[in-house]
Amino acid sequence: MPILAINKQFIEAEKVFDLDRLYDDLAAVKGKGLTTTEKVYLRGLLCGHSPTEIADKLNKARNTVAVNLSNTLYPYLKRLLNKEDYRINNWRNVSQWLKEVGYERSFEPLTMITALPAQATINIEKIKKDQLLINVNIQMIASLSPHTYYANLIDDDNE
Repeated sequence: MPILAINKQFIEAEKVFDLDRLYDDLAAVKGKGLTTTEKVYLRGLLCGHSPTEIADKLNKARNTVAVNLSNTLYPYLKRLLNKEDYRINNWRNVSQWLKEVGYERSFEPLTMITALPAQATINIEKIKKDQLLINVNIQMIASLSPHTYYANLIDDDNE
């Protein structure tokens, strides 16, 4: 698979994790930057894919991905997370550990003010594999004086 196509794999991890910071921190542990393959495998794990699923999506041998993860990413992650005495028994631990230490993106409430006399606050509450939960709170003040109401009715009749 060409490098361009590989870089497009598992990009949804960017929505949940601060990948730039994670890549930089892992590069510091490794002593040099992560390879394209390491980044793709990491993103696959962060998207909730098992090593077998990653291999299938990338058309790689299943054992190759598992061995590569064990020899490269897992040791770097364990060093980064101060879990060198832990065994990564389950690939799901990786994303959970990274969330616990703050690599998950945090979303601040977004306030939107429009031309209408309204204000809306949008909270992105939860992002899962294929779901986004958005809580929208809209408060509107819509008061028209009787004069304005009747003036609008008269304007509409003249059209």
